[in-house]
Amino acid sequence: MAQGTVQVTHTGTSRWRRRTGEYASLTAALEAAGDGDVLTVAPGTYRENLVVQRAVTLRGPEGSPGSVRIAPADGVPLTVRASAVVQDLHIEGQDSAAPALLVEDGAPELADLRVMTRSAAGIEVRGGARPTLRRCTVDNAGGIGITVLDGGGGVFEECEVVAAGQSGVAVRGGGHPRLERCRVHHTSGAGLSVTGEYSGLEAVGCEVYEVKGAGVQITARATAHLTDCAVHRTTSDGVTLDTDAVLTLADCRIHDIPENAVDLRSRSVLTLTRTTVREFGRNGLSVWDPGTRVDANQCEIHDSTGDYPAVWVSDGATAVLESCRVHDVPDALFVLDRGSRVDVIDSDLTQVRNTAVSVSDGALAQLDDVRIREAATGAWFRDHGSGGVLADCTVDGTQTGVIVTKGADPTIERCTVTAPAEAGFYVSAGGRGSFHRCKVVDSGGYGFHVLDGCRTTLKRCRTERCARGGYEFAEDGPLVEDCTSDESASVRPAASEPIVQTATQSTGLLGAVPEPRVTEQPPARPAPQPSRTPKAVLGELDTLVGLESVKREVRALTDMIEVGRRRQEAGLKAASVRRHLVFTGSPGTGKTTVARLYGEILAALGVLERGHLVEVSRVDLVGEHIGSTAIRTQEAFEKARGGVLFIDEAYALSPEDSGRDFGREAIDTLVKLMEDHREAVVVIVAGYTDEMNRFLSVNPGVASRFSRTIRFGDYDAEELLRIVEQQAEEHEYTLGTGTAEALLKYFTALPKGPTFGNGRTARQTFEAMVERHAGRVAQVAEPSTDELTLLYPDDLPELV
Repeated sequence: MAQGTVQVTHTGTSRWRRRTGEYASLTAALEAAGDGDVLTVAPGTYRENLVVQRAVTLRGPEGSPGSVRIAPADGVPLTVRASAVVQDLHIEGQDSAAPALLVEDGAPELADLRVMTRSAAGIEVRGGARPTLRRCTVDNAGGIGITVLDGGGGVFEECEVVAAGQSGVAVRGGGHPRLERCRVHHTSGAGLSVTGEYSGLEAVGCEVYEVKGAGVQITARATAHLTDCAVHRTTSDGVTLDTDAVLTLADCRIHDIPENAVDLRSRSVLTLTRTTVREFGRNGLSVWDPGTRVDANQCEIHDSTGDYPAVWVSDGATAVLESCRVHDVPDALFVLDRGSRVDVIDSDLTQVRNTAVSVSDGALAQLDDVRIREAATGAWFRDHGSGGVLADCTVDGTQTGVIVTKGADPTIERCTVTAPAEAGFYVSAGGRGSFHRCKVVDSGGYGFHVLDGCRTTLKRCRTERCARGGYEFAEDGPLVEDCTSDESASVRPAASEPIVQTATQSTGLLGAVPEPRVTEQPPARPAPQPSRTPKAVLGELDTLVGLESVKREVRALTDMIEVGRRRQEAGLKAASVRRHLVFTGSPGTGKTTVARLYGEILAALGVLERGHLVEVSRVDLVGEHIGSTAIRTQEAFEKARGGVLFIDEAYALSPEDSGRDFGREAIDTLVKLMEDHREAVVVIVAGYTDEMNRFLSVNPGVASRFSRTIRFGDYDAEELLRIVEQQAEEHEYTLGTGTAEALLKYFTALPKGPTFGNGRTARQTFEAMVERHAGRVAQVAEPSTDELTLLYPDDLPELV
């Protein structure tokens, strides 16, 4: 598009003195214009670095959005230093060291700007600038979408960051913008990032999603306030706070998060009001370190997708939950470590698969008017120094209402346990505790069961309709005062062996307390699902793009195992086949998919009971405290029993500079489990080729457990094209004329460094094409079927 002319409407003291002039360049027009003048830019591409220093209006022609491109070869395309009006321009930057649009001073109004760039920042606001931006769009694959720094501010209304190579919106150096109804998505860094003292952000009605990192990141004394905002579909935590950060969330929604929905540390403070947290892979709230605090009011945390507590408070942190609901989670609330404290007031903890409230390692919990329903254990005070107060609480429909063990010493007042399957209150292993005016009704076991050596006090407690009896104590039992029951039997000494069952517990993250069971029952496992034949699974393996050498290796292993099984059936000796494998190669080459199919093949051959895949990494195996690593590793191994334990980036368990790293404990535990249960689980370790070679060389005990290494090579351009074609067919798109050839050239030219994603890159390319196609077809009033389905070379994203 050729460069056009610029018409300047000059203003005078009255409308009769207005005049116009034509200028061959934007620079000339800006030099001639004065405050109040209107610069109307004709369609075209302007290779100029523009600086607006007066209160003028700079706009494209009406009815032709995007027809004016400001696209210099380098430097800042557009700098605004005055309270000007700028609208309907397309700004393109190429300088990796400079922003595409720089606002340095004044209170300009910027509207309907499209910033398409590969710059350090799409839009940068600094200094005393206080702009108002409306309906502006930023696409910056090379850097930050919008950055506000050095005291800058302003209001962003209905703006959108459609892609960013780093953070979507970054605030630092005392910046303090306000975002209203904005969208930030497809960023390679945090969606919203605020850092540094005096830096702040206010967001209302905004949405952050499809982020490769944390959705919202507040650090280093920064503050933020989000109202009616949504954060979802991140690859890391939803919201993170670190180092004296302060954040308020009101009426927000955080969901579809693979890690922690909210994680805060190092004296950070979070206030949540009427906020919903759901579908998170680790903790809903993860709170660490002395001075760190969460205050949640009228919030809901539910539907965990992982196996971690919904609320985790440790290392001296504090959490307060008032009028909250936590439900459909593995564990509701874990508080651990001396100095840690949780206060729960007028709240509901329901449909908890394991423990509703767990208190350990010297932590304290205060529960007032809390309703616990449908949990394996209502509350568990686990060890010495752990305690707190439960007052006016109800526990209904659990296996065991309250457990006190190993010297823990809580105070339980005016609490009622209804219909526990086993004991209402159970004290063992030297547990203590004071129970005042507590009641157990309709227990399937005992009301109060206190074992030998437990110095417990019961005052004015009552039991009704307890199947095995209201009270069961040792002869040298607890101090009992004014306790009653609806049965006539007196208090009896406990049997020599424990005769009440406690809740069937997962060991969780804190390890098991000795189980007072009469007989040890193996944990229930899902019944094996009907499996496909080995031929059917291998057929699916054959449909995968490329991976020819991998397919040969898997078929060879399968043949060895199948022939060995047949030889055994014939009464012949069968060669021992070690089934544990090492997968090496770059990300996105199909390692996880092949591991899943391998497990299904072994199940179809009868070698494994279920053949399911459990995928873990270092963070799932290595704990933060001494002893917790072995427990985590054992838990992961147990989940994989009968199937495949797939350890991604296994080399991270043995870093080159390990020091006192707990990864070695995970390796040692894993090696022992593999030896002790060699027929129960197949272990596959995976990662980059060089790193896995180092990992195996420094851990001969690990290397000796694996039968072979299978290398997954990178996909070539033709194989990447086939993946895109498969994606297109699956989603009912068609590659138009010349698109396949353009894709081949694109994949050939695409940089393939250590972070290249292989198949993942191909899928992301297809997604980017679909998005660009949508942007093109959305402008067509009544598109045809071909227009709705055909992808053309122009839909390809630009190479970065």
